[in-house]
Amino acid sequence: MPESQTARQRPTGRRGGDSGTRDAILDTARDLFAELGFDGASIRAIAAAAGVDPALIRHFFGDKETLFAATVADRTAIPARIAASLSGDPDTVGARITDTYLRLWEEPDTRPILLSLVRSAVTSPRAADMLQEVMGTLVRGGSDLEDVDDDRLRRLALAGSHLFGVAVARHVVRLPPLADASHETLVAELSPAIQRYLTDPSE
Repeated sequence: MPESQTARQRPTGRRGGDSGTRDAILDTARDLFAELGFDGASIRAIAAAAGVDPALIRHFFGDKETLFAATVADRTAIPARIAASLSGDPDTVGARITDTYLRLWEEPDTRPILLSLVRSAVTSPRAADMLQEVMGTLVRGGSDLEDVDDDRLRRLALAGSHLFGVAVARHVVRLPPLADASHETLVAELSPAIQRYLTDPSE
């Protein structure tokens, strides 16, 4: 009876072979980490939701920190998309990165990962390191912004922190003026400031 219930709950494509089982675990871990944060999502809870034995998760990933790292790495294109938005015409980079970053918080494939990172970073040093890695893409990415000196580094950090703060206020705190604003309105209002951070040496 339990096996037939599990079979009905999980798509048949996920039951064949190690890769399908690993994918099912990562999909479930992504959802639970986003909902409960790193500390709240136990290996036992993830295993139960994925319909596998906890020992199988340990077999694939070893421990919860490794599972979390694999979930972020395997289930997100966030760094690549941020880096791509930094390439191109420097006169419009502020609008591109603002639009890209805010969309990442709105899209169903990337929103759970960002929520998971933010909620987990408060209590988990490992998650905090991974959040820094995602935001650090602003420093490393983009062919037009590769040569990073101390001044450029500071301005990139300001741009990333500004966008991060707005995203958290909009999607985590749900501050009404920001939560209720349209994507287009936020991009239009934020882009000039982000443009100044990224291209104005006086900032």
